[in-house]
Amino acid sequence: MVFLPQQVIGKKRDGLALDADEIGTFIAGLTDGSVSDAQAAALAMAIVFNDMSDPERVALTLAMRDSGDVLDWSGLDGPVLDKHSTGGVGDNVSLMLAPILAACGAYVPMISGRGLGHTGGTLDKFDAIPGYETQPDLDLFRRTVNEAGCAIIGATADLAPADRKLYAIRDVTGTVASIPLIVASILSKKLAAGLDGLVLDVKTGSGAFMAAPEKSRALAEALVAVANGAGLRTTALITDMNEPLASAAGNALEIRNAVDFLTGRHQDPRLREVTLALAGAVMGLTGHANPHSAAEHALATGRAAERFGRMVALLGGPADFIERMDQHLPIAPVVRDVTAESDGTIAAIDTRAVGMAVVALGGGRRQPGDAIRYDVGFDALVPIGTTVSPGTPIGRVHAADAATADLATAQLRAAFTIGETAPSHKLITATLPPTGAS
Repeated sequence: MVFLPQQVIGKKRDGLALDADEIGTFIAGLTDGSVSDAQAAALAMAIVFNDMSDPERVALTLAMRDSGDVLDWSGLDGPVLDKHSTGGVGDNVSLMLAPILAACGAYVPMISGRGLGHTGGTLDKFDAIPGYETQPDLDLFRRTVNEAGCAIIGATADLAPADRKLYAIRDVTGTVASIPLIVASILSKKLAAGLDGLVLDVKTGSGAFMAAPEKSRALAEALVAVANGAGLRTTALITDMNEPLASAAGNALEIRNAVDFLTGRHQDPRLREVTLALAGAVMGLTGHANPHSAAEHALATGRAAERFGRMVALLGGPADFIERMDQHLPIAPVVRDVTAESDGTIAAIDTRAVGMAVVALGGGRRQPGDAIRYDVGFDALVPIGTTVSPGTPIGRVHAADAATADLATAQLRAAFTIGETAPSHKLITATLPPTGAS
């Protein structure tokens, strides 16, 4: 029987379920060019309007995984684990979590991305480290995972290439916001990484892409169901993004915050809680008896910091990065406190606005090809519930010049609401086990 892409498009347009062969052949055609961009756009729009069943979502994810290489880590002597976050502001968890897991005997081949919209990108943070190679060849990637226990890099051209093609099409056709397509995009790359276990950090609140709790829950449930249906043992946490997770937002500033966390110089309480919860959740998938205690021990003994330093050195960064971080990271020309202008309590933070202020400083991209500055952003950000008065610092801006510092100061003040009392937000609002059940 001759495969016709238009028949697959028409079937989904009419609300009918596609079988695994139809989905697999369509995605293979997108990869080799026999399915056109226009046809892929039409199918994406049909999926937006008519959704997909769980079996369809699993088939789409597996087809996209199989469009390129699937890594094999069978020679390693520990579990291969990873984490994915749906993105936020001051969310530098990956920088601590990967070396913590490595120090506990796991291996973490973490495929990460760049900043998107108001959210910071893990690869952009590592680009602040001189010499660090975020796009190594496969041999260096494998060597780093073997010797350091973790490697945080960008996706190679050979991992899930169908996702790269389909995402570019979705980006210009208004079909990004579709749960089946989001799920397949995220999980195809994770499945291609050859993992034994995965933990998902799905954000909710003012700084999340899915701000509404019910939408965050729907995405988390879909991710867990599809990942487990595709054979990857996966759990998810839904976590609060109604304020920046770390006290820093900006590339080099978040690297500094992470190293301070790993070495014990400073650990933001909310950041510590989420990081250890994610570590415990993903190690729990392997049957580890005391995952939370093991993660705490890896931090307290300095073993996690040592793994981070080894990873940086193997991927081309300074061999003494942990010890001489301040000599290696860029520093902005203008650094100044941002102060409150009234008495009260920090009652709310427009976290998305904080992220966009980092973008306005040059620390993020307005267009995909924009160059970014690694030295700008905010640190010393105070949390919700902090009591302030006129002149009390609520954060510190790092800027390229006085004019952008002035603008960022105004933006940060506008993002912070000062009131009489502060509502409480539960930091971890739900945990979804591997079955996907409540």
